[in-house]
Amino acid sequence: MEQTTDVVSPPAFDTISYLNVFLTYIVNHIPDIIDFIKSIVGSLVGISFILSLMLFIGIIYCVERLKQIRRREEEIYNPKIEMAYEEVVKGDPELAHKWDRVKNHIESENENDWRQAIIEADIMLGELLTKMGYKGEGIGEQLKRVEKSDFNTLDDAWEAHKVRNRIAHDGSDYVINKSEAKRVIDLYRKVFDEFYYI
Repeated sequence: MEQTTDVVSPPAFDTISYLNVFLTYIVNHIPDIIDFIKSIVGSLVGISFILSLMLFIGIIYCVERLKQIRRREEEIYNPKIEMAYEEVVKGDPELAHKWDRVKNHIESENENDWRQAIIEADIMLGELLTKMGYKGEGIGEQLKRVEKSDFNTLDDAWEAHKVRNRIAHDGSDYVINKSEAKRVIDLYRKVFDEFYYI
């Protein structure tokens, strides 16, 4: 007698029944799931509000500190005291006397007097810059600290001061004629007129 062998297949996975069980569980527990999601969202909102507030305070603090640093940098790298200076009243007897001496020297026929006129006018320029609050070892250092927008005759001041330096350093080797000396004195006069100094 022949024996027949039945082929037994592995049990099939019943997807539909498992899906039904899962959906039934979800449907039965929807209120719990919704409550859980609400609690998580509520916690996140609370944490994000506190975190946002802390970050906002941090930003304000950083901005204020940056302003303080900028002010400190301005004090260190721009030591000009202030641009608001006291105008020297026209008719100041001492200034008038100094300027008269400069004019007398420049009208002389002596070359040494022309040189003296330029040197004395340059001293007056240094006094003006000091009154305006510019600091420095000398007039050149003071002029370097001047903002072009605050000083319309800055180029004139530089040009006149350079001639004075040539006179001081080269001495009699630097030849100057009366016309050039008058031109240089006129540069100083333009600077003084701008600031009502004479």
